[in-house]
This record gives sequence, C-alpha cells and structure tokens, in this order.
Amino acid sequence: MTTFDHTLMARCGAYCGDCTWKEPMNCPGCQKAQGDMFHGTCQVAKCSLAKGYTHCGECPELPCDILQAAFDEPEHGDGGERLANLQAWARGEESYIPLGTYPRNRGE
Repeated sequence: MTTFDHTLMARCGAYCGDCTWKEPMNCPGCQKAQGDMFHGTCQVAKCSLAKGYTHCGECPELPCDILQAAFDEPEHGDGGERLANLQAWARGEESYIPLGTYPRNRGE
C-alpha cells in the first residue's frame, strides 16, 4: 500500500505524488509552492490560501467557479476525480483517485 503524504495533497484535489511534472520541473508540490507553481500562479491555490484552507474540500462553496473552471479546463481538466478526492479528504480519508481514472465528458 502506498503511503499517503499530506504535503502532496494539491489544493484542487489532485495528488502531487502522482504528477509526471513534479520531478522534471523540480516542483515541490502544491502545498509547498503556495500557489506559485512552475507553470505560473494557480488561482485555485491562491484562493484556498487566502481562506486559510489546506485544500478546497474544506470550503463550504465547493465547487466554486474558480475550481469548476480548473475541472473543466480542456487540457488539464478531469472527469471528476479531483472533486471526489476533495470530498474524501474533507471526510478525513487518506486516499486519492488518480487523475485520468474517470472518463471525461468532452461533448463528443
């Protein structure tokens, strides 16, 4: 069984421990990067930080417009895994669903 590392919980519901960009980009992960990611500023993380949340699952507005836009982003969105992860983490579960597990509805 894989050890669940809380420092690798992305504020948006991804799990940084599975990210293929983490090592090549020398990314410390979402929690440590504090919204200043290798790809630029992350609005989801900045919002979570401003509200004092570890991740968006702690926010009563889940899913807000900022988070939904990240979920729906054509290139880096997902099929619901991040929302499921956030809900699980809010319940105290120490597990995650890898991105790409659920089929995406792309209007095809």
